Amino acid sequence: MRPLNPILEKLRCAQTAFFRAADSVSAAQWNAKPQADEWSAAELVAHLVMVERAIIGSADRVMQKMPKPVPFLKRFHFPMWLVETRIIRRKSPIPLDRGLLNAKEKMLGELRAARERTLAFLEETSKRDLSAYCWPHPFLGMLNGYEWFEMVASHEIRHTRQMREIAARLPKVVESA
Repeated sequence: MRPLNPILEKLRCAQTAFFRAADSVSAAQWNAKPQADEWSAAELVAHLVMVERAIIGSADRVMQKMPKPVPFLKRFHFPMWLVETRIIRRKSPIPLDRGLLNAKEKMLGELRAARERTLAFLEETSKRDLSAYCWPHPFLGMLNGYEWFEMVASHEIRHTRQMREIAARLPKVVESA
């Protein structure tokens, strides 16, 4: 079994960095888009919540059954650093749920709750070998359970960069006291 501590630390660091980046977008500009065809900070957070919830749901379903053997060559996938870099831009295969859009603090609370569920799931399954359970990622290839949770952190790192881009490109608003 692979140790969970490096994955847990990566998840913690990724979320801390993401929340710091989100702090640079004011509540007043939370739903503002830098360009008409780009995401707002709110849409970005909704996407992260949806993806993390979907991964936990998939992991829960897959681990309800006996693990299926995956041929050696099918276990290869693109590296996680590729997810983090944003060199290759992809459209999300999951359509955005506009029902998740809300005020900044409420949405960040939803993101925290999704991460708490992820951490609880990892704690609940800590005695199991997650490498035995595999299912395909739409872009990376076949990932095992450990790799999926590492991907959650890498995905958040990727979108931390995007959140910084959003904050930098929004018009600067001077708030009066």
